[in-house]
Amino acid sequence: MFAGWGRFVHRHRVPVLAASGVFLVLALLVVSQGAQLVAYQTPANTESGQADRLLERQVPGAADATVAVILSSAKLRWDDPAFQAAVNASLAPWRADARVAGIVTPYDAPATVAPSLVSRDGHRVLAVATLKADLTTARDFYPSLRAKLSSSTLDVKATDRVAIYADINRILNDDLKTAEGVSLPFSLLLLLLVFGTAVAALLPVGVGLLAVLGGMALVDLLAHVIDVSVYAINIVSLIGLGVAIDYSLFMVSRFREELAHGRSAEDALAVTVATAGRATTFSGLTVAIGLLGLTFFRGLYFQTMGVAGALVVALAVLFALTFLPALLSLLGPRVNRLPVRLPWRRRSSVGFWERLARGVMRRPVLVLLPTLLLVLAAGAPFLQIHLAGGGVTALPENAESRLGADLLRQQFPGQGTNSITIVMQFPGHDARAADVQAAVAAFGQSIAKLPRVVSVAPSGLGGDVVVLQARSNAAATSDAARDLVRAIRALPPPAGGRALVTGATAQDVDTIGLILQEAPAAVAFIVVTTYALLLLQTGSVLLPLKALVMNLLSIAASFGALVWIFQMGNLSLPLDFTPAPIDPALPVLMFCIVFGLSMDYEVLLLSRMHEEHERTGSNTEAVAQGLAKTGRLITSAALIMVLVFAAFALARVTLIKAIGLGLAIAVAVDATVVRMLIVPATMRLMGRWNWWAPRWVTRAWKALG
Repeated sequence: MFAGWGRFVHRHRVPVLAASGVFLVLALLVVSQGAQLVAYQTPANTESGQADRLLERQVPGAADATVAVILSSAKLRWDDPAFQAAVNASLAPWRADARVAGIVTPYDAPATVAPSLVSRDGHRVLAVATLKADLTTARDFYPSLRAKLSSSTLDVKATDRVAIYADINRILNDDLKTAEGVSLPFSLLLLLLVFGTAVAALLPVGVGLLAVLGGMALVDLLAHVIDVSVYAINIVSLIGLGVAIDYSLFMVSRFREELAHGRSAEDALAVTVATAGRATTFSGLTVAIGLLGLTFFRGLYFQTMGVAGALVVALAVLFALTFLPALLSLLGPRVNRLPVRLPWRRRSSVGFWERLARGVMRRPVLVLLPTLLLVLAAGAPFLQIHLAGGGVTALPENAESRLGADLLRQQFPGQGTNSITIVMQFPGHDARAADVQAAVAAFGQSIAKLPRVVSVAPSGLGGDVVVLQARSNAAATSDAARDLVRAIRALPPPAGGRALVTGATAQDVDTIGLILQEAPAAVAFIVVTTYALLLLQTGSVLLPLKALVMNLLSIAASFGALVWIFQMGNLSLPLDFTPAPIDPALPVLMFCIVFGLSMDYEVLLLSRMHEEHERTGSNTEAVAQGLAKTGRLITSAALIMVLVFAAFALARVTLIKAIGLGLAIAVAVDATVVRMLIVPATMRLMGRWNWWAPRWVTRAWKALG
């Protein structure tokens, strides 16, 4: 089937290239229009999500976004008339803007509220602006609103969720440009070193650009139908460029190999698609399966990141089987044009990889035990993981919203305490009724008696809903704060009503709970589907099981490294981030992405080993020759992918930095220690059992071709 497809593309190469060109133009048009991607939203299928939706529906203005503006003077005190005049002058453009519902300052706030809007040192005031929009809408127009806010005498800093998410959005876009600007030139340089000719080196980059632009266009189109996470575009670029270059590298290498054996362009293309193209298809399916595992986490923002990643992987495979073969067919032997004259003579590394494989197989136990211990030791820090949402600490220290948040916590009493929101609903009753207010007061007194609660006060009402705000001196990400949320939820509900708890800590508790609830189904889907695909590819029952275990080793090493670096704070200075608990999304994202990418190299390696086993019938020869003929390519492909991922480690948003660095570590470990040492050692110990399968499986496998 694959060989026939290669010949079909050869005969219709011009229409295939024309169709690829049309797709590129359409993708550019869609991307140029842009789309609205959403910031984090509390999952509606959690208690905190239900509380947030109830607030939006029942309490007027509860869904409106707010911005906290801190105005400071080194010389003037807040009660100096000149300070007040400067504050009024700087806020005047906002007061006149139709998008601003109102602004509260210490000069016009009630006497009970005003002191909390003045800093400890008396040289700063806090102005709280309420915007006539929800968080996502406000985030998009905030940059133009912020441009109106300035002062010639005061230092002005804005923070709160709108400013934080606007900064994340802006910095993500800048990081994406930086990562692509770094990874593309270096990838091209490595491809030049691998292929030795400029024409061959440019082909994978072309496929990568097509896949990434197409993926971005599909994400933008998807965003018009459903809410898509703001991180989805970064995943498209991160994953798409890496896998597209990977697949193209194997396809171009095999095509050149077949040409060198004297085949015509058509025959070389048929063999290339039948071997490397088939492996690419299975590899793409395994990567997509891993990413689709994210769709099991209903309501969480990384659900759409999985869809976006699967789409770009599908495009990478599509163009590797259409656009790339069409170009190869058109070029033929000219794929070796424009040779790069290196200062050293590039020698074949086949002998090295064959010697390595045979050396490992001569002493498999001696190789296997220390390498296993090394990988397990690297994964050990994962046992100390602490999960919590990153919040403003995900931003670089010099981001305005983070500087403002630090000032807010340090200088304004009560503003830096952890706030827990309790939304109480009394169906069929008016929130202002005396019996309802009595029930609310009694429930508030019960909360006030709990450990670590500083204060409890009403903060809004509407319809049949009353809102209480409990403030705690326990940090939002601490275990004490989580215990407090659970304790509030465990209290008997108010008479005649129900109570729902939300806020940053409650959202963390609910998110982690949702992840733990959905993880078994996601893992089962990934493992079972991947096993079935590998069974179809190899016809072996045991090799897929071995591959799954190898993947878990790569994942363990990368998880341990992430905890050691980002939670424990090692390398925080050179990598420029603030140590913090691990974002709950990170282990999920890493598992689903790394599982697919690790299987990527396993599929490519096993494909060649299986090909050699079919030819020779010897397990030893199959492993040695398979590794000899793919070792250099796998390490070259891995080096390029590590470079692409490491470029994203330059990101200033911690989550993207962690994903990029984690993937770089996982691929590096997988392509070296795991695939080049542990895999051949285990295959030597398994011997002929590598290729064993019940007769009915073998018959079915052969029947499926």
